[in-house]
Amino acid sequence: MSTSRPQAEGLRQLENERVIVTEWRFAPGAETGWHRHAHDYVVVPLTTGKLKLETPEGERIAELVLGQSYARPLGVEHNVINANDYPLSFVEVEIKPQAQD
Repeated sequence: MSTSRPQAEGLRQLENERVIVTEWRFAPGAETGWHRHAHDYVVVPLTTGKLKLETPEGERIAELVLGQSYARPLGVEHNVINANDYPLSFVEVEIKPQAQD
């Protein structure tokens, strides 16, 4: 359950028929709020640090390393929280399904 944390800032950089690119900026302790991913996605960390992930299965810590990308499938549900005492940011690239002719 969420407490009164500051909200992470999502800055949409690009959206077209294939991708949605968003830069996420987190102040110390900031959160995204609970959400479910509607697309497969790739995360490109812009800073090294720890994210606390609240999931239906419980909490865990994810280590981000500057420039070391990772991918996740659609349907992931979580609340993402900056677990550092400094700002953290990453770029999220959501991959839309290709239209069938």
